[in-house]
Amino acid sequence: MKINIPRIIAVSSGKGGVGKTNFVTNIALIFSKMQKRVLLMDADVGLSNIDIMFGIAPKFNIKHLLAGEKSIKDIIVKTSEGVDIIPASSGIRELTQLTVQQKMKIIQELESLDSDYDIFLIDTGAGISDNVIFFCSAAHDNIIIVTPEPTSIADAYALIKLLYKEHGERNFRIIVNNVKNLTEARDTFRKLSMVAERFLGINLDWLGALPGDEKIKEAIVSQKPYINLYPSSEFSKKLYDIAKQILKREVNLLKGGMQFFLKKASGS
Repeated sequence: MKINIPRIIAVSSGKGGVGKTNFVTNIALIFSKMQKRVLLMDADVGLSNIDIMFGIAPKFNIKHLLAGEKSIKDIIVKTSEGVDIIPASSGIRELTQLTVQQKMKIIQELESLDSDYDIFLIDTGAGISDNVIFFCSAAHDNIIIVTPEPTSIADAYALIKLLYKEHGERNFRIIVNNVKNLTEARDTFRKLSMVAERFLGINLDWLGALPGDEKIKEAIVSQKPYINLYPSSEFSKKLYDIAKQILKREVNLLKGGMQFFLKKASGS
């Protein structure tokens, strides 16, 4: 009997405000439309955002799991869009730095879900906190969102450098968001890629570019996923192209899975 191993995809950014959560929300919906069973985890555990993007108000969240009050299946929210969500908690300072025991608790619970999903998407927090590094280092795919702003490029490099130096991660897939045109996107990627190659000796993978679109703000304010409101826009078309590229690239699923997560959590 074939054992299902979900593909674990961590989506990160060096700094906040680059459109990471909007990307994760909409790419999760696209995967679902592609007949994939999707579990989306809001791993910014101290600052919940995914529930806002979907316009839902979860009764329980990761705080209840860590307190031993609920199991992972109790806190999962099943949306009408076909995406299951593990909601984070908001405004809980102690959850911004999970302990080893808390990480193990989360992963042990997640392990019971292996056979239920094809894709496990993780919306990490921004920056280089221990939580971000933990989730990124255990994923099959590391997707990093960057914008043309110099601070975004610098902070994305800082995240890549830390993951490479401390965890040996070499596979990074870059999406340049909020661009005016493809030339600007390629120039941004080139700047980041050249620094990574020169100082780390690693090559970054180009995954795609997403145009700036004022309607994204409208979708966020209305608490409705962008692709549902504007399915024919250029932004939505590019999202579908990126989703296909993600699935097109084969990864060694045996490299990861929840057992790999568990080893990371325990430090073994």
